[in-house]
Amino acid sequence: MAQPIQETEMNQDGTKRSLSNRHVQMIAIGGTIGTGLFLGAGSTISKSGPTILLLYAVLGTLFFFMMRAIGEMLYSQPDQHTFVGFISKYLGKGPGVFAGLTYWLALIFAGMSELTAIATYVKFWFPTWNTAAIEISFLAVLVLLNILAARAFGETEFWFAMIKIIAIISLIVTGIFMVMTGFKSPGGAEASFLNIFHNFSLFPNGFQAFLGSIPMVFFAMAGMEFVGITIGETKNPRKVLKKAINETVYRVLLFYIGALIIIMSIMPWTSITAGNSPFVQVFKLAGLPAAAAVINFVVLTSASSALNSVLFSSGRHLYQLSRELDWKPLAKIAKAGIPAPAILFSGALLLFAPVIASIPSINDAFQFVTGGASDLYLVVYLMTMVAHRRFRVSPEFMPDGFKMPWYRYTSPITIGAFVLVFLSLFANPNDVIPATGAIIWVIVFGGYCYLRFRNQEMATI
Repeated sequence: MAQPIQETEMNQDGTKRSLSNRHVQMIAIGGTIGTGLFLGAGSTISKSGPTILLLYAVLGTLFFFMMRAIGEMLYSQPDQHTFVGFISKYLGKGPGVFAGLTYWLALIFAGMSELTAIATYVKFWFPTWNTAAIEISFLAVLVLLNILAARAFGETEFWFAMIKIIAIISLIVTGIFMVMTGFKSPGGAEASFLNIFHNFSLFPNGFQAFLGSIPMVFFAMAGMEFVGITIGETKNPRKVLKKAINETVYRVLLFYIGALIIIMSIMPWTSITAGNSPFVQVFKLAGLPAAAAVINFVVLTSASSALNSVLFSSGRHLYQLSRELDWKPLAKIAKAGIPAPAILFSGALLLFAPVIASIPSINDAFQFVTGGASDLYLVVYLMTMVAHRRFRVSPEFMPDGFKMPWYRYTSPITIGAFVLVFLSLFANPNDVIPATGAIIWVIVFGGYCYLRFRNQEMATI
């Protein structure tokens, strides 16, 4: 039986439960839907053609199983601030510290890349503005929102995510109308769902190109686990958890797959190029001359949303780590029930983004930072799935809880699939260096954490 938990406004550590179900839903969706869809869809379609739909469905299903594993642990212990805390509990302090710092570092890298992207999008309209000034201004506003109250963050993220969802729904509705009315492009191509199967080939550009598209789809979906970071500050966490995880995965799959179906129905997939946003192309065909500016606004909102989520998540992770490692200055809670010192410290590190922007080869640096962040996400996802297996044989396991479906089969399949996703990084030249760096990080820093805390634990026996 599920044990009753305190459903009031305050946790024992001083943080407040001020997020509602609508906040949690939008935070999870907002953390997942981003530039990977709005700008990256052209690249993935050009590499894999219609097969990309199958790839999104398969990886989306794997993310669903991972989220159900996280959800099962959080349902039994909803006072946890981060899902990474389960790695410490079930794999040991060394692996837990390594996973916590790895995930926090991945968030910092991701935040720097989003901050760099924000400056690029703003300069679409104001090309003479100073890059560093843009980044510092956006960062200051979002940090302020995050340290005011969790609800302020939740409201901001709700509206950020709403803008993205409206853009996707608008694309889908517009596309359906164009298909139903037999719209013809200037080149003579008629909008039809049958365009998806025109000149169909499972691997139109070869198997290696297909492998190269796997990391892009994975990266587009990474961030779905943010829902597991909000539960510690959510009202009625057990009730919200079930709905948030199940509905978030379904909606993300619907938005991604629905948008891609519409795009390939309006334009033959063979005509879609990697360098252009298919969203811009569809809205231009529909007669929206300001399509580029509209999509730029949506992508700017998307990057701001991702940065907002990074600040929320990185602050909570650093706070949790600081409590475990007794880093007292960063383990404090402000009067508003917010881990303000941890958020401010994480935000301060993001100021390295202007330094990255000043590097002459900024495009390569941007790709390296985002690629490195995603590689580290994969490492933590794998450790989380292993921790879930330990949870299943622990006293905390709840036979009547929010269980992962078909655990005996889905758990090893998910773990094996994530290993294959990591290996697929080596099929993409841009990801080889970050993937190699992630392996070195695991061996060197992971080994250090394991040995250091293993010796400490043995000394206390």
